[in-house]
Amino acid sequence: MTERSRVYGSSLYDLAAEEKLTDPIREQMLAIKQILRDNPDYIRLLAEPSIKKAERIGLIDAAFGSSCEKYLVSFLKLLCERDLLGEYEGCCDIFTKRYNEDHNISEAVVTSAVALSDSQLKALTAKLESMSGKKITLTTKIDPKVLAGLKVELDGKQLDGTVSGRLSGIKRKLDEVMI
Repeated sequence: MTERSRVYGSSLYDLAAEEKLTDPIREQMLAIKQILRDNPDYIRLLAEPSIKKAERIGLIDAAFGSSCEKYLVSFLKLLCERDLLGEYEGCCDIFTKRYNEDHNISEAVVTSAVALSDSQLKALTAKLESMSGKKITLTTKIDPKVLAGLKVELDGKQLDGTVSGRLSGIKRKLDEVMI
């Protein structure tokens, strides 16, 4: 993440907080982030130097002007004007980080060998919320290499309850004994 992403993302967050629009702008930012990920040609089009900036800004207005908060649309136009649309994802990350801090939310990444059921996800979320004292948003990943169990990354800490993690621990202990 670049310094520009930090500055621009924080500035947008400060404005959204002042205007009491952090919730809708955050939701819209994340939706646009996904749209841009799904359509990389659109970013290339908006960065194309052979197209006049006024036309590129018009494309942003046409795509988002009627469906997004005016501050977010202006933010996108500003990034386009300054040839900084490549920083948008980092700006989203900073905005989300500031939002989470202000709303006592932590993001947890849970890795398992198979998909977890809704009831398992709810139970895990409740357990993590009671451990951390924060509201938890879960992102799940599936990795067959974990064999069984869960690996959870939360607030910079990693909780490894996987079979592969336990096997690695046993291997390290055996290696220490053998040496």
